[in-house]
Amino acid sequence: MGNYSDDVSDEQPSRRSFLIASGAIVAGSAALGGFLAEVHKKSTSAAKAVMRKLPTSYSSAAPLPSDPAVTIDGLSPLITPTKDFFRIDTAFDIPNIDMNSWKLVVDGMVDQLLTFTYDEILAMPMIEVDCTIGCVSNEVGGDLVGNARWLGVKLSEVLAKAKPQTNADQVLSVSSDGFSAGFPFQNAFDRDAIIAVAMNGQPLTAEHGYPVRLVVPGLYGYVSATKWLTEITITRFDQKKGFWITRGWSELGPVKTESRIDNFKQGQAVAAQPTKIAGVAWAPTRGITKVEVRIDDGPWQSATLGPQINADTWRQWWIDWTPTSGKRRITVRATDGSGYTQTSKAATVEPDGATGWHSLVVNVT
Repeated sequence: MGNYSDDVSDEQPSRRSFLIASGAIVAGSAALGGFLAEVHKKSTSAAKAVMRKLPTSYSSAAPLPSDPAVTIDGLSPLITPTKDFFRIDTAFDIPNIDMNSWKLVVDGMVDQLLTFTYDEILAMPMIEVDCTIGCVSNEVGGDLVGNARWLGVKLSEVLAKAKPQTNADQVLSVSSDGFSAGFPFQNAFDRDAIIAVAMNGQPLTAEHGYPVRLVVPGLYGYVSATKWLTEITITRFDQKKGFWITRGWSELGPVKTESRIDNFKQGQAVAAQPTKIAGVAWAPTRGITKVEVRIDDGPWQSATLGPQINADTWRQWWIDWTPTSGKRRITVRATDGSGYTQTSKAATVEPDGATGWHSLVVNVT
């Protein structure tokens, strides 16, 4: 999540192969494994040490509704537990942040250079934001997506203090490990983009970006979700490029309307008795207004929609199904708040995210 680790050229590893390779390196080296464990231990201890410092007064999000996943087996929960939230990183190890020297700098095309310590950020007005974020490498039906409740400072308010110049069109964020990601300047102001300090009611873990990270609704992580944030540069797209843009990925990364079947897997054996088909759909900033399910080549059937937290979060869905014997294909599609129904045209993740309907075959006996 955020600091992405793949390269798109033919001579470099893909996102997924990089992750597999990095996992293999760690698994094959006890010494390195011990080092990473120690880094994690130190970073986690640092996070625990500041728990008491998180603000207790902030603009709270609305109370969460009852979660249908409690009663529907296999359905993704409304809020993804932090321990289960996906991760995609360029770094082989988790940065060990020295909080005695850490600072956040806002520079570039601004009239006022800004520098913040962690305590100064914690002292600023904060808001809670419920938001689904996803990786551009998420294949149709994949799990590189999650929904969380974030706490942080509004990015727009921080940038306003810096007095950006009128011809700036990009916000470029930089991580302590050198990763960079850029998105349109206007997106810092037209949605609840935040510099986050907490996730699901707790300080950010080291794995998810402690001490601070960016969360920008509606944008894939490779252009926005910088973890271990140290610098925000106001600039222009024709002057600076983010890490993955120089490697062939699209300069703009709006999250596409997607849906997923959660409680069945390809080739799964299913009993010929009443059950439910269930999953999630998401279109951050637009919301989900309809989900439809089709069995084989039959008619599309409207699914029941779960509670909508807001337009930035995923929405659970389910439909009753009494399957008949044989191989049965289940397909799902979603319609977002703009009236757009996700396309059936299949496209790979490169250069700006996969498209197509999630479809799988189960064996009913």
